[in-house]
Amino acid sequence: MLVRNFELPGALSSMRSLEDRFNKDYNYDWTFLNDVPFTEEFMEATTAMASGKTQYGLIPSSDWDRPNWINETLFNIRLQLMEEKKVLYGGSKSYRNMCRFNSGYFFRQELLERYDYYFRVEPDVQYHCDFPYDPFRVMREGKKKYGFVIAVHEYEDTIPTLWDTVEDYIDVKGEEDQIDMDRNAYNFLTDISVMGSIMPVIDANSDYNLCHFWSNFEIGDLNFFRSDRYLSFFEYLDSKGGFYYERWGDAPVHTIGASLLLDRDEIIHFDEIAYTHAPFMTCPMSYFMRLDQRCQCDYRSDRNVDIKYHSCLMRWWKNGAGKSFLKPI
Repeated sequence: MLVRNFELPGALSSMRSLEDRFNKDYNYDWTFLNDVPFTEEFMEATTAMASGKTQYGLIPSSDWDRPNWINETLFNIRLQLMEEKKVLYGGSKSYRNMCRFNSGYFFRQELLERYDYYFRVEPDVQYHCDFPYDPFRVMREGKKKYGFVIAVHEYEDTIPTLWDTVEDYIDVKGEEDQIDMDRNAYNFLTDISVMGSIMPVIDANSDYNLCHFWSNFEIGDLNFFRSDRYLSFFEYLDSKGGFYYERWGDAPVHTIGASLLLDRDEIIHFDEIAYTHAPFMTCPMSYFMRLDQRCQCDYRSDRNVDIKYHSCLMRWWKNGAGKSFLKPI
């Protein structure tokens, strides 16, 4: 969990939800990261809430703060323009640090060196159903590298040149980084076809359809992010300055990186895990599943995004690893 001291109530709420629905049966460790030291109150309260061990890391300035090669004049001009356009978090400097950190540095933290997998948890989220399995075991035994629960569209105003940069990366580094267009999920990123009765809701200015895995929930293989291929991808993007001159989010960066570099069957949609991060929710449509997993969520809610017009999940079913409509025995 990347979290600030003042977010303690939200951190405890998320922990309580995940402990009750999953971790009380497994006692996995909790790792907390912050760019300032954690308070004693924060550490005591979160340690008391956790069923497993807890550890607390201070992010080095070199991994968090704006690098000195960023042109400060251009940065401040772009930041002001995005703020005037009321782009979401467009005027926030710290949000940009967070997005760049989550895109290229979280997996390099010393406290995570002994782990192979991570489960990202945000403050103020909820898990609505008992987990029917250990997702880490599912990842390991199924040879999965990245897992998600929600897929939606990104705000194009935050990433106006990201796809141009990605296309340049493919041209320059694609062969060296072994991008396999026959096996990856590139089509998930570019498909703009009609899905049932749903027309594309985004008229993008590039071939990118703006679909991304909502990275506030993700379970991933740390060794994928540590790989030379992913580091090459991140460093190429980072060199263009878009995390600061624009407001590139870690969600589209993780999504594009995973979709290009992984076999599409190495990406898993955890459709049995019910989750809310405002304003969106995912809740199982299956009546049996809701009973079996003791769910407390309304699948009829407008917040249940799975098959709404602004969801990209159906595009993943079509262009990714497909959809299993029956729960495996």
